[in-house]
Amino acid sequence: MSQLAARFSGLLAWFGRAKADDSEVLPVRLGVSRLSATGATPTRAQGFDQQLVWVTVALLLWGLVMVYSASIAMPENPRFAKYTHTYFLVRHAMWLCIALVGALLAYQVPLSVWEKMARPLFVASLVLLVLVLIPHLGKVVYGARRWIGVGPLSFQPSELAKFTVLLYAADYMVRKMENKEDFIRAVWPMGVATAVVGVLLLAEPDMGAFMVIAVIAMGILFLGGVNAKMFFLIAFVLTGAFAAMIAASPWRRERIFAYLDPWSETNALAKGYQLTHSLIAIGRGEIFGVGLGGSVEKLNWLPEAHTDFLLAVIGEEFGLVGVVLVIGLFFWMVRRMMHIGRQAIALERVFAGLVSQGVAVWMGFQAFINMGVNLGALPTKGLTLPLMSYGGSAILINLAAIAVVLRIDQENRTLMQGGRV
Repeated sequence: MSQLAARFSGLLAWFGRAKADDSEVLPVRLGVSRLSATGATPTRAQGFDQQLVWVTVALLLWGLVMVYSASIAMPENPRFAKYTHTYFLVRHAMWLCIALVGALLAYQVPLSVWEKMARPLFVASLVLLVLVLIPHLGKVVYGARRWIGVGPLSFQPSELAKFTVLLYAADYMVRKMENKEDFIRAVWPMGVATAVVGVLLLAEPDMGAFMVIAVIAMGILFLGGVNAKMFFLIAFVLTGAFAAMIAASPWRRERIFAYLDPWSETNALAKGYQLTHSLIAIGRGEIFGVGLGGSVEKLNWLPEAHTDFLLAVIGEEFGLVGVVLVIGLFFWMVRRMMHIGRQAIALERVFAGLVSQGVAVWMGFQAFINMGVNLGALPTKGLTLPLMSYGGSAILINLAAIAVVLRIDQENRTLMQGGRV
């Protein structure tokens, strides 16, 4: 009995020492981690969102393979006779390398710096959108003036504008949180900024990019707390504006009519040509596809197979299984970005959370439009498939945006482990 009492008293003494130690070193965040007795705080988070990284890598590598497959026969077309069979593959790979370097640099920039630079970057993108409209400075391709020559490469300012409008909208919502219930004070400055970008883009013309930017701005306003009445009013105004633009443009009206009846004798060889051949390609693929490299439509039948209609080639070569897999990868990527954004907002980092969710809206909406066009569910619109289609500017800006999301995740993890950002 005396031995049992001695053991019990020893246990009480140990418990008292442990409790005293705990009172000296408290966890910064319960259930997450404890700081060391030295008082040092970690400056880096352990790990990163590997799911988002690997989904991005999968889309990039698959896109590289498909760009090569879709463009390998293009030199047989007299218009591309001066190109080699690997011309687009080499340029796409080169842009991937540049984009990866840009993404690594973007990842090093703290979100506090992005927040401070949101307005200057927005102004810089406006300047570039103006410069692209200047003759002999902006390059004209297929009747559209959308590119600025940078040595042997070309840069598309509208891609940068998507990212800078996103940053500006997130910064704007953080600064105007107290005016969310006042429609005029909450919306008109953001509406004016979006309208200015829209006017410059429509002058190129690039209505597709304007649609994406408008949806990004509207999405961030909604995610930032603008009430449902305001949101639906904004959506109504934007829908009316785009409908008016289509009604006022004869060639846009023709594209809508071609979408409604692409197989008619008039449309099949005109405005409906791309859509009909995209549907033929996807139909040929059936369930499992004809095999990598086996596409027939890419043999100069389907225009822009390596850019806007890359999904049609995927559907022909990999079938329904391939299309569903692409949709699943984009769905998972958007899901991870939304999760990172919600986590940032839970940590009271509203700007970071809105940026992450804004990138998710951007990637998800643009992928949705591209897939809808390829599958015949939406009218033809010149938007590429993010991370997969050929296009250096888009790859560069897309990867930089994803790198910023990964930086947000890294800072979230640092804060949850008791560190500082």
